[in-house]
Amino acid sequence: MTIRVATLNEHTAPPHPGELFRQWYDAARPLHPPEPDAMALATVGMDGRPSIRIVLLKQFDEDGFVFHTHYGSRKGEELAHNPSAALLFYWPALLRQVRIEGSVECIDPVESDAYFRSRPRGSQIGAWASPQSHVLKGREDLESRIARFTHEFANKDIPRPPNWGGYRLFPLRFEFWQAQADRLHDRLLYQRRTDQTWSLERLAP
Repeated sequence: MTIRVATLNEHTAPPHPGELFRQWYDAARPLHPPEPDAMALATVGMDGRPSIRIVLLKQFDEDGFVFHTHYGSRKGEELAHNPSAALLFYWPALLRQVRIEGSVECIDPVESDAYFRSRPRGSQIGAWASPQSHVLKGREDLESRIARFTHEFANKDIPRPPNWGGYRLFPLRFEFWQAQADRLHDRLLYQRRTDQTWSLERLAP
Protein backbone atom coordinates (compact mmCIF):
# COMPACT_ATOMS: atom_id res chain seq x y z
CA MET A 1 0.00 0.00 0.00
CA THR A 2 1.35 3.44 -0.92
CA ILE A 3 0.90 6.06 1.77
CA ARG A 4 0.68 9.66 0.70
CA VAL A 5 2.95 11.67 2.97
CA ALA A 6 0.94 14.30 4.81
CA THR A 7 2.16 17.69 5.89
CA LEU A 8 2.12 19.01 9.43
CA ASN A 9 1.42 22.72 9.76
CA GLU A 10 1.39 24.74 12.97
CA HIS A 11 -1.18 27.12 11.49
CA THR A 12 -3.79 24.40 10.93
CA ALA A 13 -2.93 22.02 13.78
CA PRO A 14 -5.50 21.78 16.60
CA PRO A 15 -4.80 23.87 19.71
CA HIS A 16 -4.83 20.80 21.98
CA PRO A 17 -2.28 18.02 21.34
CA GLY A 18 -4.72 15.37 22.51
CA GLU A 19 -6.92 16.08 19.51
CA LEU A 20 -4.02 15.66 17.10
CA PHE A 21 -2.88 12.49 18.86
CA ARG A 22 -6.39 11.03 18.53
CA GLN A 23 -6.42 11.81 14.79
CA TRP A 24 -3.04 10.15 14.26
CA TYR A 25 -3.86 7.18 16.47
CA ASP A 26 -7.13 6.51 14.65
CA ALA A 27 -5.32 6.72 11.30
CA ALA A 28 -2.57 4.33 12.47
CA ARG A 29 -4.74 1.58 14.00
CA PRO A 30 -5.88 -0.11 10.77
CA LEU A 31 -2.38 0.13 9.26
CA HIS A 32 -0.38 -1.39 12.13
CA PRO A 33 -1.82 -4.75 13.18
CA PRO A 34 -1.49 -6.49 15.55
CA GLU A 35 -0.11 -3.89 18.00
CA PRO A 36 -0.99 -0.30 17.04
CA ASP A 37 -0.92 0.46 20.78
CA ALA A 38 2.75 -0.46 21.20
CA MET A 39 4.81 2.37 22.67
CA ALA A 40 8.32 2.73 23.99
CA LEU A 41 8.48 3.72 27.66
CA ALA A 42 11.66 5.35 28.96
CA THR A 43 12.43 5.68 32.67
CA VAL A 44 15.51 6.65 34.69
CA GLY A 45 17.08 4.60 37.48
CA MET A 46 18.64 5.69 40.75
CA ASP A 47 22.03 5.58 39.02
CA GLY A 48 20.86 8.19 36.51
CA ARG A 49 20.92 5.73 33.62
CA PRO A 50 17.91 5.56 31.31
CA SER A 51 16.17 2.34 30.37
CA ILE A 52 13.54 1.72 27.72
CA ARG A 53 11.12 -1.03 26.74
CA ILE A 54 7.94 -1.57 24.72
CA VAL A 55 4.65 -1.59 26.61
CA LEU A 56 1.04 -1.39 25.45
CA LEU A 57 -1.17 1.66 25.75
CA LYS A 58 -4.43 0.64 27.40
CA GLN A 59 -6.26 3.97 27.65
CA PHE A 60 -5.75 7.62 26.89
CA ASP A 61 -7.84 10.71 27.53
CA GLU A 62 -7.41 14.26 28.81
CA ASP A 63 -5.89 12.88 32.03
CA GLY A 64 -3.08 11.01 30.28
CA PHE A 65 -1.81 7.68 28.98
CA VAL A 66 -2.35 4.45 30.93
CA PHE A 67 -0.28 1.25 30.95
CA HIS A 68 -0.04 -1.66 33.40
CA THR A 69 2.86 -3.57 34.92
CA HIS A 70 4.33 -5.02 38.10
CA TYR A 71 5.18 -2.38 40.68
CA GLY A 72 8.31 -4.37 41.55
CA SER A 73 9.58 -4.57 37.98
CA ARG A 74 12.55 -2.48 36.91
CA LYS A 75 10.29 0.19 35.43
CA GLY A 76 8.09 0.14 38.52
CA GLU A 77 11.06 0.61 40.83
CA GLU A 78 12.47 3.38 38.63
CA LEU A 79 9.12 5.19 38.56
CA ALA A 80 8.92 4.94 42.35
CA HIS A 81 12.30 6.69 42.53
CA ASN A 82 11.72 9.19 39.71
CA PRO A 83 8.04 9.55 38.70
CA SER A 84 8.83 11.04 35.30
CA ALA A 85 8.89 9.20 32.00
CA ALA A 86 8.79 9.53 28.23
CA LEU A 87 6.71 7.67 25.65
CA LEU A 88 7.37 7.15 21.96
CA PHE A 89 4.84 5.99 19.37
CA TYR A 90 6.19 5.10 15.92
CA TRP A 91 3.85 4.33 13.04
CA PRO A 92 6.07 3.55 10.02
CA ALA A 93 3.22 3.06 7.55
CA LEU A 94 2.35 6.73 8.02
CA LEU A 95 5.95 7.89 8.54
CA ARG A 96 4.95 9.40 11.87
CA GLN A 97 6.15 9.39 15.43
CA VAL A 98 4.93 11.07 18.61
CA ARG A 99 7.11 11.78 21.64
CA ILE A 100 5.39 12.47 24.97
CA GLU A 101 7.01 13.46 28.26
CA GLY A 102 5.38 13.90 31.63
CA SER A 103 4.89 12.88 35.23
CA VAL A 104 3.64 9.43 36.25
CA GLU A 105 1.45 8.18 39.08
CA CYS A 106 -0.36 4.97 39.95
CA ILE A 107 -3.98 4.89 38.87
CA ASP A 108 -6.84 4.24 41.29
CA PRO A 109 -6.81 0.59 42.46
CA VAL A 110 -10.45 0.30 41.37
CA GLU A 111 -9.38 1.06 37.78
CA SER A 112 -6.57 -1.49 38.03
CA ASP A 113 -9.00 -4.11 39.36
CA ALA A 114 -11.42 -3.51 36.48
CA TYR A 115 -8.71 -3.86 33.85
CA PHE A 116 -7.24 -6.97 35.50
CA ARG A 117 -10.65 -8.66 35.38
CA SER A 118 -10.77 -8.05 31.62
CA ARG A 119 -7.49 -9.87 30.96
CA PRO A 120 -7.38 -13.48 29.70
CA ARG A 121 -7.10 -16.00 32.53
CA GLY A 122 -3.64 -17.07 31.39
CA SER A 123 -2.42 -13.48 31.66
CA GLN A 124 -3.97 -13.20 35.12
CA ILE A 125 -2.08 -16.31 36.23
CA GLY A 126 1.08 -14.92 34.65
CA ALA A 127 0.81 -11.72 36.66
CA TRP A 128 0.86 -13.79 39.87
CA ALA A 129 3.53 -16.21 38.67
CA SER A 130 6.14 -13.83 37.26
CA PRO A 131 8.42 -11.86 39.61
CA GLN A 132 8.95 -9.47 36.73
CA SER A 133 12.52 -8.30 36.06
CA HIS A 134 13.94 -10.49 38.84
CA VAL A 135 16.33 -13.40 38.27
CA LEU A 136 14.91 -16.91 37.77
CA LYS A 137 16.85 -20.14 38.21
CA GLY A 138 15.53 -21.27 34.84
CA ARG A 139 12.39 -21.61 32.73
CA GLU A 140 11.32 -24.52 34.94
CA ASP A 141 11.21 -22.10 37.90
CA LEU A 142 8.64 -19.97 36.09
CA GLU A 143 6.65 -23.00 34.95
CA SER A 144 6.58 -24.28 38.53
CA ARG A 145 5.18 -20.95 39.70
CA ILE A 146 2.56 -21.01 36.93
CA ALA A 147 1.49 -24.51 38.00
CA ARG A 148 1.31 -23.40 41.63
CA PHE A 149 -1.01 -20.46 40.95
CA THR A 150 -3.05 -22.38 38.38
CA HIS A 151 -3.79 -24.91 41.13
CA GLU A 152 -4.35 -22.24 43.78
CA PHE A 153 -6.94 -20.39 41.69
CA ALA A 154 -8.60 -23.43 40.11
CA ASN A 155 -12.35 -22.80 39.70
CA LYS A 156 -12.01 -19.37 41.29
CA ASP A 157 -12.02 -15.78 40.12
CA ILE A 158 -8.44 -14.52 40.14
CA PRO A 159 -7.88 -11.30 42.10
CA ARG A 160 -5.41 -8.66 41.03
CA PRO A 161 -1.97 -9.21 42.62
CA PRO A 162 -1.17 -6.49 45.16
CA ASN A 163 2.10 -5.74 43.32
CA TRP A 164 0.50 -5.25 39.90
CA GLY A 165 -1.48 -2.31 38.53
CA GLY A 166 -1.74 0.67 36.27
CA TYR A 167 0.20 3.88 35.81
CA ARG A 168 -0.91 7.09 34.14
CA LEU A 169 1.52 9.46 32.44
CA PHE A 170 0.24 13.04 32.70
CA PRO A 171 1.67 14.76 29.61
CA LEU A 172 3.61 18.00 29.86
CA ARG A 173 5.14 17.94 26.38
CA PHE A 174 4.21 16.44 23.00
CA GLU A 175 6.29 16.39 19.84
CA PHE A 176 4.63 15.31 16.60
CA TRP A 177 6.99 14.25 13.80
CA GLN A 178 5.94 13.78 10.18
CA ALA A 179 8.60 12.57 7.75
CA GLN A 180 9.25 14.66 4.64
CA ALA A 181 11.58 14.46 1.65
CA ASP A 182 15.30 15.13 2.04
CA ARG A 183 15.00 14.67 5.82
CA LEU A 184 13.34 18.07 6.10
CA HIS A 185 10.73 16.68 8.45
CA ASP A 186 7.81 18.53 10.03
CA ARG A 187 8.05 18.74 13.83
CA LEU A 188 5.50 20.43 16.07
CA LEU A 189 6.10 20.93 19.78
CA TYR A 190 3.27 21.39 22.28
CA GLN A 191 4.15 22.35 25.86
CA ARG A 192 1.74 22.63 28.76
CA ARG A 193 1.60 26.08 30.35
CA THR A 194 1.01 26.70 34.05
CA ASP A 195 -2.62 27.61 33.30
CA GLN A 196 -3.02 24.17 31.65
CA THR A 197 -3.33 25.60 28.13
CA TRP A 198 -0.80 24.61 25.45
CA SER A 199 1.86 26.49 23.52
CA LEU A 200 2.60 25.36 19.96
CA GLU A 201 5.86 25.87 18.08
CA ARG A 202 7.58 24.43 15.01
CA LEU A 203 10.98 22.80 15.49
CA ALA A 204 13.73 22.57 12.89
CA PRO A 205 14.11 19.08 11.39
